[in-house]
Amino acid sequence: MIKSKINYITMNKFKILSFVLLASISVSKAQDIEQAKKAIDGEQYEKAKSMLKSLIQAKPGNGKATFLLGNIYLKQNIEDSAKLYFQKGLSGNESAKLNYIGLGQIDLDHNNAAAAQSNFLSATKDVKKKDTEEYVYIAKAYLNADKPDFKAALAILDKAKAANSADANVQMALGDSFYGDKNQNEAYAAYRNAYQTDSSLIRAKMQLGVLLKGAKAYTEAVKAYDNVIATNPNYGPVYRELAETYYYWGNNEPKKYNEYIQKSLGYYEKYMSLTDYSLTSRMRHADFLILAKDYKALEVEANKMKELDKVNPRILRYLGYSAYENGNTDVALKSLQDFIGNPSNKIIARDYMYLGLAKLRKSNNTETKTADAVIFAEGVADIRKSVEMEITMTNDLSEVGKKFYEQKLFKEAAAIYEIATTNVTSKNYLLDNFYLGNSLYYDNTRKDVVKPDPVALQKADAAFGKVIEASPTTQDAYIFRARANRLLENETMIIKYYEDYLRVVTEKGEEEVTKNKAKFIESYNNIAASYANTDQAKAREYFNKTLALDPGNQYATDSLKTLKR
Repeated sequence: MIKSKINYITMNKFKILSFVLLASISVSKAQDIEQAKKAIDGEQYEKAKSMLKSLIQAKPGNGKATFLLGNIYLKQNIEDSAKLYFQKGLSGNESAKLNYIGLGQIDLDHNNAAAAQSNFLSATKDVKKKDTEEYVYIAKAYLNADKPDFKAALAILDKAKAANSADANVQMALGDSFYGDKNQNEAYAAYRNAYQTDSSLIRAKMQLGVLLKGAKAYTEAVKAYDNVIATNPNYGPVYRELAETYYYWGNNEPKKYNEYIQKSLGYYEKYMSLTDYSLTSRMRHADFLILAKDYKALEVEANKMKELDKVNPRILRYLGYSAYENGNTDVALKSLQDFIGNPSNKIIARDYMYLGLAKLRKSNNTETKTADAVIFAEGVADIRKSVEMEITMTNDLSEVGKKFYEQKLFKEAAAIYEIATTNVTSKNYLLDNFYLGNSLYYDNTRKDVVKPDPVALQKADAAFGKVIEASPTTQDAYIFRARANRLLENETMIIKYYEDYLRVVTEKGEEEVTKNKAKFIESYNNIAASYANTDQAKAREYFNKTLALDPGNQYATDSLKTLKR
């Protein structure tokens, strides 16, 4: 009897100890997941990957761990590994359905909305009434897809709000969605609510500064970031935001550009030191160095990345960009051609721009002032692809066109300016149109031109017309438009635009007229010549105006003699 009681007590103790042990293991794994999530939020991706892999090795059925790990691989553009973990996670016995969301994001990246929707429905099947996690992660999938869909994210978050509107993670996701949808007020309210609900969501506090940065309230943004640093000085992403804020601030205050760029680069180094110097962090740093136009540092970073991972194709992008900017054209061409030639790489507009620029430089023989027509044409085609992908790429073309223009390679300059002027919102739009018109005009005045190209000259006329329409006092646009029409032998337009030139300059005062005496003589003589066959009185009037300015003008003198016969 006594022995029986001892066995009973022992068994109960064993059961209790087993329960405590299982509970402690469960708590430990939950803590590991939370630590991994904190590392992800802090953009310490290699650290998070290591933690999650250890967790999966200890408990292969942990579906949340595989889902989070797959998401990191998606952030790093390693889709194959991401898909592998998502599929592995589906067979798990804990939060397995989350992995459908990861597969759904891959579907979004491949523009397969129907498949994505099917996966999201699988993830939310049988969710409990108060569950929000699945909806939040689906919203993030829409936000993190290659082509973000902010409206879709907000729509799915309506379900999360219905389940629990006070959930801090729901509010955080709402903030990100409203921010992407350019609804600053709603984004601010959501971020504020998220941080007030859960002060461990330091990113929500940081995003309040990001909103101020977007509004160009740079002083206030920096103060907001300083508040974040006061709360947690080791939170890496805030230093990246400081770097980007000083970069934009410097671009808005040119006098302080150098000072602020140096600050921004310093803050980015601080960000790197608080993350993990992983390939992902280095790539993000490289992207920033491109913005800051620090191509020497970019080349150093690219070579460090190459040491870390010799096969990662994206490194070729950075090697190509930096090699071009640092004058090594052949390395730029080889790197970018290899990168773009790989169909598995995600090509961006700037890749084609740099490849095109490298080909233009390769084609240009500055000694003979000639250009290889075939290589040049290939370069122009690549630049067109770049602009078709992203119209703002035209902002890089003004200086490129000017280099060919200054070498008197007017045909080549015109080809570049023609692409540049496709962006009507470009800050260089008027100047690019003026140089386009000039390039086309001068290309038709070459000594070897037998007959001017009427199509090219009509383009020149149109380009000058756009300048005049937007800036009616730009006097040289009128005279060049008149010259283009002179080559077109359009007498009516010759008279009109030369007269317009005379009027605009005269309205600016005597000093401006005196400075442009030679162009006044040119205008009078050409107007007179155009009138010669239709109105000899007008022709004499304008030839006499020439002689009033230049009594010895031979053309006007001889023409008047001809008119008297």
